[in-house]
Amino acid sequence: MPRLWCGAVIIPLIWFYTYATGWQPSAIRSTIMMTIIIGGWALKRPSDLLNSLAVAGLIILTYDPRQLFGASFQLSFFVVLSIALFVPPLEKVRERLLQTDPLLPSELIPRWKRWLHTPLRFLFTSLTTSIAAFLGSWPLVAYYFHIFSPITLIANLIVVPLSSFALACNLGSLICGSWLSFITVLFNNSAWFWMSLIVHFSKAIIKIPCAYFYVAGPTMPDFVIYYVALIAVLSGFAFKKRIRKWTFAAAICLVAFYGWRWYLARTTTTLTVLPLYGGSAVFVQPGDARQNLLIDCGNTNLVDSVMVPFLHGRGINHIPALALTHGDLRDVGGALEIRDSFSVEHVFTSNIRFRSTTYRRIVDALEQTPGLLVTVDRGDSIGRWQVLSPAATNHFTQADDSALVLKGEFHGVRVLLLSDLGRPGQYDLLQTTNDLRADIVVTGLPQENEPVCDALLEVIKPQLIIVADSDLPATRRASSGLHDRLAQRKIPALYTREEGSTSITIRSKVWTVTTMSGDKYSGHIPEK
Repeated sequence: MPRLWCGAVIIPLIWFYTYATGWQPSAIRSTIMMTIIIGGWALKRPSDLLNSLAVAGLIILTYDPRQLFGASFQLSFFVVLSIALFVPPLEKVRERLLQTDPLLPSELIPRWKRWLHTPLRFLFTSLTTSIAAFLGSWPLVAYYFHIFSPITLIANLIVVPLSSFALACNLGSLICGSWLSFITVLFNNSAWFWMSLIVHFSKAIIKIPCAYFYVAGPTMPDFVIYYVALIAVLSGFAFKKRIRKWTFAAAICLVAFYGWRWYLARTTTTLTVLPLYGGSAVFVQPGDARQNLLIDCGNTNLVDSVMVPFLHGRGINHIPALALTHGDLRDVGGALEIRDSFSVEHVFTSNIRFRSTTYRRIVDALEQTPGLLVTVDRGDSIGRWQVLSPAATNHFTQADDSALVLKGEFHGVRVLLLSDLGRPGQYDLLQTTNDLRADIVVTGLPQENEPVCDALLEVIKPQLIIVADSDLPATRRASSGLHDRLAQRKIPALYTREEGSTSITIRSKVWTVTTMSGDKYSGHIPEK
């Protein structure tokens, strides 16, 4: 058929399909793009993918400029842009690999080579397209979804053809409609078959080791450096003779920059205090991933909705140590889910047998794995943290009074974690611990009384107190009396109910606190 007639049929057809599927923004973008490309082809005009992409982007952003800041728009256009820029140099590599002796007549080429040439060419074409799309999109995927999935390079070779078959069947079903219902049913079942294959294949392939893992999102300098370097390398610009010395100098600067970033990360400790609707959790990153520690985790629902997304956003795939402070399910109820999601190596608990049946069930389940559960007593250590309380001889009536109390020192800054320690436990801590001085104190709210009594504050002498309270339930809000008492002592206090999650960064005797509300506080440890 003439090109003009092909375009006249195909363009209305894809707009009809876009309408039939509900005018999805991603479908509209693709349809505009294809309309421009097919229209130029039908009119026998020279096609240029970059020009077509730019026109499509201009039309879409003219209609809705807000799409520029959407993940879907950025990903779809970066993938097409990457294919336009990176497939040509990758195709040159493909041609070099598949080429035969140009002086050899085709009749003398072995038959098996002639048979394999077409499927190998198709395979290499699909692979180069997948590589180009992957190279162009993975920083955005890491930024928005905190995931790096190298297995997609192989998965695309199967999933993309299967999705094309499913799409064709869907379109056939729409065309046949109710006037040819028998064929419509066949199309529907065929589409379901192809989509089922996609689902089962995807579930199977992610079970391959290192198929995917979670990463922290790249920063703006990372984006700029990556895309400039990628375009310079794949276009060949970086290897031109007059540019090579500058390429070498730029490579040295990049190594120095990322070496400096690595050194800062190794010499920085970060503690994040997360309020969890009546409970709280503290995640400690001392610069060495092997020493990461999660203290409490919230209940089962909050593990799924808060803890797992938070940890994945930090690029955490594995937790070496989890500490459960006491038997309150608002703090430790999701321990088994954390264990399963992050392959926890060791779970630390005190020797106290709390009365909560659910807590005991959690402990019993942890004991089923040899070496997983570790009980600690006063004087023991959890990594770089010293256990100050409780002792095995403590017999308090309230679980809060037997909460695990930890003290650690990082880069000259001392941090004391009191959990929900109640008044009897605070007095016991005063009597049994010689040195309680700390620069930063993190405390929850005990069930029956207030945290950090005046006698304890006299001994600790903190520069900052973080109170992990919550808006709901109402019983987990810091009282006005606690606000007034700490204000009278002129000790800076932050309340997570007001500030949200709070991050403490410690480096070289200097601490900086950043809250979710955007406030910043800092202090330093004076030289002796």
